[in-house]
Amino acid sequence: MSIRIALPSKGRISGPAVELLEKAGIGLTDNSNRKLFSHTFDPEITVMFTRAADIPEYVNDGAADMGITGYDLVKEKEADVEFLEDLHFGYTRLVVAAPETSDFKTQEDLKRVKTVATEFPVLTKEYFRKNNIDARIFSLSGATEVAPLIGVADVISDLTSSGTTLKMNHLREIDTILESSVVLIANKESLETKYEKIDEVRTGIIGVIQAEGRKLIMANVKKEDLQKVKDAMPGLSGPTISEIYGKENIVAVHSVINEHDVFHTINKLRKIGAKDLLVLPIERILE
Repeated sequence: MSIRIALPSKGRISGPAVELLEKAGIGLTDNSNRKLFSHTFDPEITVMFTRAADIPEYVNDGAADMGITGYDLVKEKEADVEFLEDLHFGYTRLVVAAPETSDFKTQEDLKRVKTVATEFPVLTKEYFRKNNIDARIFSLSGATEVAPLIGVADVISDLTSSGTTLKMNHLREIDTILESSVVLIANKESLETKYEKIDEVRTGIIGVIQAEGRKLIMANVKKEDLQKVKDAMPGLSGPTISEIYGKENIVAVHSVINEHDVFHTINKLRKIGAKDLLVLPIERILE
């Protein structure tokens, strides 16, 4: 049963999305010469490259069975799709911002706003409606930051991750409309008729995400030191202990830990007397 996955053709989430599929074992056979459609090493999976903003609609309409795009774009397009997973990258926020020299400083001040420029009219209109603010919302495609500076709008709503671009354009954040990250979505009908294949892709991607920031530590230790080793090697479900052939007094211990804990864990194990220490990368974790 064949499925089609829609990926962003360019932009900040395009590369990470392709890399995520490759780590999940769904590599592109023609990635060096990317076209509209690309085959993968799985003959039942093809990839379609398109604008990130169009992916919610393509998945909604069934032109693609699955897609990777921003949560903000799915909500803006009001796409009726199934959210499968938060992929934990591409974090951003849709915010309301005003010129630093303006009188708009708080959410209360927004009640005086008359015009708002944005690339996200649906989400912005809903925000102002919920806050009982009768402002005119109009769309701009790009360069939204300049709108208040040239008198086109009182404030803007725009995406920001670090806030640097807003500060560079002398804009101040007033409120957050939506927090967003990159998500894996599926067509609802496809999820029923092609569930097995879609679940295979989802499982592969989850395995990669769960392995992020994890390392496998292995060591040989004396049985009498096991309790000390257990205390020093906190894992996902505690360290695993295995007998070593021909070594009655020694056991092999391995555990998956956070990569930030590797330095201290290794030093604790060495002080306990652990030998043959290994630290290995992990490609996937499936629980």
